[in-house]
Amino acid sequence: MSHNGSLRGRRLPKAVPPVIAVAAVLASVAGIYGTGAGGWVLTVVVAALVFALVTLAVAWAVEGGRHARDRLATIAVYGAFIIALLPLGSVIITLLRKGTSRLDADFFYHSMNNITALDSGGGAYHAIIGTLEQVGIACVLAIPLGLAAAVYIVEYGRGRLASTIRFFVDVMTGIPSIVAGLFILAFWVLIVTPVFNHGRPGYSGFAAALALTVLMLPTIVRSAEEMLRLVPTALREGSYALGVPKWKTIMRVVLPTALPGIVTGVMLALARAAGETAPVLLVAGGTPAINFNPFSGNQESLSYFVYEQAGAASKYAPGRAWTAALTLIALVAILTIAAKLLARRSKIGR
Repeated sequence: MSHNGSLRGRRLPKAVPPVIAVAAVLASVAGIYGTGAGGWVLTVVVAALVFALVTLAVAWAVEGGRHARDRLATIAVYGAFIIALLPLGSVIITLLRKGTSRLDADFFYHSMNNITALDSGGGAYHAIIGTLEQVGIACVLAIPLGLAAAVYIVEYGRGRLASTIRFFVDVMTGIPSIVAGLFILAFWVLIVTPVFNHGRPGYSGFAAALALTVLMLPTIVRSAEEMLRLVPTALREGSYALGVPKWKTIMRVVLPTALPGIVTGVMLALARAAGETAPVLLVAGGTPAINFNPFSGNQESLSYFVYEQAGAASKYAPGRAWTAALTLIALVAILTIAAKLLARRSKIGR
């Protein structure tokens, strides 16, 4: 114990790290730009290294080795967090900078029907409709199936069958989207639909939704399984002790408790499905016209619209592509926020 009765040793004043950071930035700017050795990226890297080394040295001298290593680890964690955010920030800034060029009424209320590559007009109304319908149908199919599989694995599954289901879910998690598209093309489009379409293959938005369902299922199953395993066993046992049947315990106790995590997994699966291009290209075909019927005829999606416009030889096409990409991300963000709010409201309501 120190002479003043304190159990704590000497600590750096709170103002010291900010002062070191400012000094590191100034020294890095003077050194890099003064010698012409590089630009702002090298300046930031050198400033971060100088800040970490000087903070380690000062903390070691004042606080001792243990606290100095703790500060260095803290700096490394915050640095890794900032580095991880840089690509995301770069993507968002690029989308906002380039994707606002076509944010007008024509883009959201008109399709590309009768619009050539040399025309400045046209919009993504048909692609927005296609994305909403395809992703909506995929969610209706994938969410119940995924939750049922996760409940079976966690609550009922024992032995070889549960292990087999878990194995195939893990395998499906890594399959490329084009494989899912080829599967639906070979099975649904070329075998099933000709039976009801006078022998002709039936390309449609529903076929794209089936491919997206295949892609969404493993993510939903795995995330829901992990969330269900996190539900305390005491909650189940308390429900059983009150005489509540197992199926009602799962519906009224287990699933509501795990709902926030399940919603997160579902939205991750939805975001992946909304951004897939290959399945739509293979089984929906794409079309410049508006098609409200997902069960008949070719249909577009926002991801396929971005793919088309990005490869078009026109000075107007890149603007449409960037705005469509911004619209897709905004749509996924809106759906994610809405789902989170609903899950939180449901949790508070209990």
